[in-house]
Amino acid sequence: MSHNSTSTSAAIELVLEPTAKDLGEFTVRRVLPSAKRRMVGPFIFFDHMGPAEFAPGEGIQVRPHPHIGLSTVTYLFEGEIIHRDSLGFVQPIQTGAVNLMTAGRGIVHSERAGEDLHSNSRLHGIQTWMALPLEDEECAPDFVHIPADQLPELELDGVTVRVILGEAYGHTSPAVVLTPTLYLECRMVAGSELLLPQNYEEAASYVVSGKVHVDGQQLAAGTMAVARPGASVKLSASDESHVMVIGGTNVGERHIWWNFVASSKQRIETAKQDWKLKRFDAVPDEDEFIPLPS
Repeated sequence: MSHNSTSTSAAIELVLEPTAKDLGEFTVRRVLPSAKRRMVGPFIFFDHMGPAEFAPGEGIQVRPHPHIGLSTVTYLFEGEIIHRDSLGFVQPIQTGAVNLMTAGRGIVHSERAGEDLHSNSRLHGIQTWMALPLEDEECAPDFVHIPADQLPELELDGVTVRVILGEAYGHTSPAVVLTPTLYLECRMVAGSELLLPQNYEEAASYVVSGKVHVDGQQLAAGTMAVARPGASVKLSASDESHVMVIGGTNVGERHIWWNFVASSKQRIETAKQDWKLKRFDAVPDEDEFIPLPS
């Protein structure tokens, strides 16, 4: 079981520990949604995948499945995933690139192993879902690919920061988001410090690897520290560390069931029926699909 502990730190409201989820091919550590904290800003889902090692001829094979009411970003540290969707996009997701898929009223996609199947392959990364603001829940689906070299990257006193989504330290991601959203990758050398941006309503830090302190409180690898609203948060790395920072504006309560996110339970019931009755658009050249869970 995961357990969540309220912190006494002036900067940290809550420390979340992940729950292991077995996906068959490999295990992920799910941090959001958690019993103690459903969302941080628009982020309603945060999975740490891997690092996983695959033998030749093996790899992830996630058959076509539907989404509504959210945007997804699969951000890879290692490996490659081929994204195919019902809009007709076929896109290799590669290390450090942004693939922003907005489901809106509905999209279907598959995620399969990349072109490295002939050799031993590794997969390591973060999968996040952001709930869409109310006025955009039923927007037209969309997919945007931004290569790794187009993301802003800056050096701040021993910290390399990549701006995946949103704006930080005077740099803005080219990925257009529908609500104020912060998503950073921070690689910290031992002894370095980073003051997080404060122009976002909610924020949290997830330690991928290493050892980080906030207000003297240690955050081990695999934990997420949710900041108190308005708090000044400074990350201090005692070891070489890799940290993801998420945040943004609170979009209000959302319901989540399987791959569906919506502001109303009725909308999720409709989506269930639509998938069961094959009303979603199909992914071209894909015959398989994941059935609705019973």
